[in-house]
Amino acid sequence: MNTRGRFWLSLGVVAGATLAAVAGYLRRSSQHRLALARCACYLTQEAVAGLGVPAECRWIRAGDVELHAVIAGPEDGPLALLLHGFPECWYSWRRQIPALARAGYRVVAVDQRGYNLSDKPCGVEHYQIDRLTGDIAALIRALGRERAVLVAHDWGGVVAWRFAMDYPEAVDRLVVMNAPHPVAFARALKSDRSQQRKSWYIFAFQLPWLPEALLALSPAASARLFFRRTAVRREAFSDADLEVMAAALAQPGALRCMVDWYRAALRFRAASSARTIEAPTLLVWAEDDVALGKSLAGGLERGVRDLQVYYIPNCGHWVQNEAPDEVNERMLAFLQGRAG
Repeated sequence: MNTRGRFWLSLGVVAGATLAAVAGYLRRSSQHRLALARCACYLTQEAVAGLGVPAECRWIRAGDVELHAVIAGPEDGPLALLLHGFPECWYSWRRQIPALARAGYRVVAVDQRGYNLSDKPCGVEHYQIDRLTGDIAALIRALGRERAVLVAHDWGGVVAWRFAMDYPEAVDRLVVMNAPHPVAFARALKSDRSQQRKSWYIFAFQLPWLPEALLALSPAASARLFFRRTAVRREAFSDADLEVMAAALAQPGALRCMVDWYRAALRFRAASSARTIEAPTLLVWAEDDVALGKSLAGGLERGVRDLQVYYIPNCGHWVQNEAPDEVNERMLAFLQGRAG
C-alpha cells in the first residue's frame, strides 16, 4: 500500500473510532437523561414532604393544558400563585411556600406550560405571551377564585407583568423578582449596549434545535451551569437541589419547550398594547444579576402606578434562592401592608 493509501486508511480508522465514541457518548447520555427523568416524581414527593408545611401535588386543567402544581396553606386563605422562570420549576419557590402558607395564604406553585411535569405542547406558537397569561387566568378560575396575589421571578415575572396589564381585575398584589417590565426591556434591547451583551443568549436561542440539544446532553451539568455557576451566593443550591432541577430539565421535550418561550417572544407580539399596571407592586431586584442589569429596575413609575422597588446587593439572579430570608421578610411586609 502506498503512502496515500495508508493516509486514507488511517484517516478512516480515526474517523470511525471518533464516530463510534460520539455515538457511545450520545447513547449513554440519552440513557442517563431518561433515568433522571423517571426520578422526577419521586424527587418531587420527597421535596414536597421536606417543605415543613402540609402540601400536596396536583394536576390542574387550565384551558388547553394540564399544569402540575404544589399546593399548601389553608383552603380558605387568599390565593397566592407562584410563577417560576427559566429554566426552573415549582421547586424554585421551596423557601417561599412555607412562609406564605404560615402567613395564611393558599399557595399554588405551578410548573408553567412546557416545564417539568406540566403539559408540553409542540410548536413555538403555543408559547406566545397571550397563551401564557391565558394559562394563569384559567388556573385562577379552575381553583375557584376570581383574584390572586402573583409572586413571580424571571420569565414568570414577564408573564406576571403582562397578566397585570391584561387582567387587572384578577390581581390583588404583584411581587416581581428580577424580571424586567416588558416595555423597559424592549427599550433596553434596542439602545443599551450593556444589556444587549448580557442578553446574547436570547438571540442564540433563536437557532433551531441546537440550543436544546446541547443543554440536553447532560441535564445535571446544565443545572450546575445555570443555578450554581451563575449564582453569587453559590451555597444557595445544594447537590440535592440541583438533582431536582436536573430531573425537571430531563423531562422529554422540556428543554425544547423552555427555549420555545424565547423563540415565541421574538416572533409573536401581545394582542393588546402595554397598559399601566394598577395593582400595588413590589419589585425585588438582586443587584448582581448576570443576565439583567440594575438599570432595568429604574424608571418604571409611568407604567406601574403603585410601585415599590427593593434592591438586594451582593446577590445574583436567583434571588429567592440566594437571599430567601430577606426576600420573604420584604414580600410578607408588602403583602400584609406593613412598612418595609
